[in-house]
Amino acid sequence: MTSTRTPARPVVGFIGLGDQGLPMATAIAEAGFPLHAWARRPASLDGLGKVPHQRHDTAGELAAACDIVCLCVRTDADVLHLVDQILQDLRPGTVVVNDGTGVPGNAVRLAQLCAKRDVEVLDAPVSGGRPAAEERRLTTMVGGPLSAAERCTLVFRSFSRHVVHLGEAGTGQTAKLFSNALLMMNQAAIGEIVELAAELKLDAGRLAEVLKLGSAASAALSLLNTMVRPDNVGHLSAVEALDMELFDQAMREAGIDSSAVTGRGLAGARGLAQLLHRLNA
Repeated sequence: MTSTRTPARPVVGFIGLGDQGLPMATAIAEAGFPLHAWARRPASLDGLGKVPHQRHDTAGELAAACDIVCLCVRTDADVLHLVDQILQDLRPGTVVVNDGTGVPGNAVRLAQLCAKRDVEVLDAPVSGGRPAAEERRLTTMVGGPLSAAERCTLVFRSFSRHVVHLGEAGTGQTAKLFSNALLMMNQAAIGEIVELAAELKLDAGRLAEVLKLGSAASAALSLLNTMVRPDNVGHLSAVEALDMELFDQAMREAGIDSSAVTGRGLAGARGLAQLLHRLNA
């Protein structure tokens, strides 16, 4: 498949076709952007189905063909390893986009690494989970050069309802970590209210439904028994705890004592299964 590169329709490469990355990549292709894809396990590419895309045998081959390279992989270590693999193949002027969650310091280090090849970097983590990705209503938080952010905005809008540029490298990751921390702190508060309700012999499930309708409504409440379910709560609880560790690392690297917030967030993450159990008792 051959593609014509134009400023309006840059060629987009995508690596990381996981739970959230696959619907994001699908949205990019369906918005009319030429999509190129590579995966460590070639079978992962089958998830793209009949969506127009060009498959590559190596990550370097993908990098050489694209104007924008999006990475949606699990950890900062994975991102740095991938970029180290493809750096020599990236053309000057390419934009590397990290859609995963990490610490601001690594976003800065990645930008410095890529600058040697005249490649710009955006940290652009997303919020909303797979349901929002499938419905094209993610929130994308962008850090990095404004010129690069503007070049990528239409790509981000293919899977996002909101795209916000926050500033220099690392600010997108900072916003995502704050968002995660606040969600978990809210979970901790909901857990405390639900425990009090249990002591009063109230139906916690019905109480939660009422709270969603008034001034106590929050994303943390709305996710319970929708995106957060008995079949996945153990996994999500562990992921949230790891996110709070990233938050704590970022704050320590910045010289900020965030122990109270970190502790509260970890309580919300670790108490998620108990909270769901109370609601479904």
